[in-house]
Amino acid sequence: MADLDLQANIHHGATIFSYHALKTATNSFSDDNKLGQGGFGVVYKGTLPDGRRIAIKRLTTQSQKGKQEFLNEVKLVSSVQHRNLVKLYGCCTEESERLLVYELLENNSLSRVLFQGNLCLSWEQRYNVILGVARGLAYLHEDSQVKIIHRDIKAGNVLLDEKFEAKIADFGLARLYSDERSINTQIAGTL
Repeated sequence: MADLDLQANIHHGATIFSYHALKTATNSFSDDNKLGQGGFGVVYKGTLPDGRRIAIKRLTTQSQKGKQEFLNEVKLVSSVQHRNLVKLYGCCTEESERLLVYELLENNSLSRVLFQGNLCLSWEQRYNVILGVARGLAYLHEDSQVKIIHRDIKAGNVLLDEKFEAKIADFGLARLYSDERSINTQIAGTL
């Protein structure tokens, strides 16, 4: 994938990172830094030289569909900014790798908190999570310059920061919303 394609799709000061910098930040993508694994790749935690804690989504190289979703995620996530959307710091396409670099959210996903953790959210925290997701979606659908339909909202794609504030993540299946109001019947996301 040419860096020109990437530069044309990146906005809001997101950085194109070197592979070496991300390899260093994750201690060579060590299993100790592995946060999780999904259908399109593995997520690692790391630390940049400036001290920022990051989450790196390392996409698998086999999937042709993954390349399009990578470009889609870079384009869409870097074009929007909201307190309830995960912040994209940048990406990397060196050495046949496709890596997305995000802010690290210490409390992981809502799914992990609800179903795998020993942490119990209070009713106020649950309400605030729901409110955060609703605010993030309202921004995407109504308030951002580019209207975006996420198409894969689920507990695994809602990340929680240190105060348990919700941030929507994983825009690989997202689409721009057209004012023409055409109907899209294609099934996407998790069933």
